[in-house]
Amino acid sequence: MPDLADLLLLPGLLCDAALWEAQVAGLEGLARCQVAEVTADDSLPAMAARALAAAPPRFALAGLSMGGYLAFEVLRQAPGRVTRLALLDTSARPDTPEQARRRRGLMALTRSGQFKGVTPRLLPQLVHPDHLAGPVGGAVMAMAERVGREAFLRQQAAILGRPDSGPDLPGLRLPTLVAVGEADALTPPALAAEIAAAIPGARLHRIPGCGHLPPLEAPAAVTALLRGWLLGEAGTG
Repeated sequence: MPDLADLLLLPGLLCDAALWEAQVAGLEGLARCQVAEVTADDSLPAMAARALAAAPPRFALAGLSMGGYLAFEVLRQAPGRVTRLALLDTSARPDTPEQARRRRGLMALTRSGQFKGVTPRLLPQLVHPDHLAGPVGGAVMAMAERVGREAFLRQQAAILGRPDSGPDLPGLRLPTLVAVGEADALTPPALAAEIAAAIPGARLHRIPGCGHLPPLEAPAAVTALLRGWLLGEAGTG
């Protein structure tokens, strides 16, 4: 049995520790998992500083969506502390002008009292059609409700302020797994392929039957990918 690895997990926008619940359970005996606090700050540098203050001296790092943007910031602040990297359903690019405009519009609606979290109308942007009904959809909406209005505004401000992480990618020298749901509409597979192509030695995995949230939509598959990545198995980054 290998020594336990320390693994820091970074949730996405409007997500909490429930996003990674199946992976924390499935990696028991292999990794000590810690889910970072990502609701209290309105900038990625502040989020990263908070996560680093609570993290072990050295750790593997996995982030989804906004958690991927945060992973890049963690690497900027403390590259020597990260032993390996997993990026799920994310992008190294900053917002386009249109994306930023839509994001600011959502923030304005939220400030006017119209925060709705994740509603059934928005779910198709987040999960595969097969997962709209049932426990996955319910779990996504429940996470958004728990995160709430004020944290949503802070997270959106942090996302808006993120830099272009593309230039950082070729300099990363650590085992890297890049994974994406095949049906991800928010950060589609082409963006994952772009990241994997730029990081030396990175491995790309497309997860079938998934949208933007594979840890919830295909928990066993994601746990298996992370297990192989932590163990350094061939084909898993």
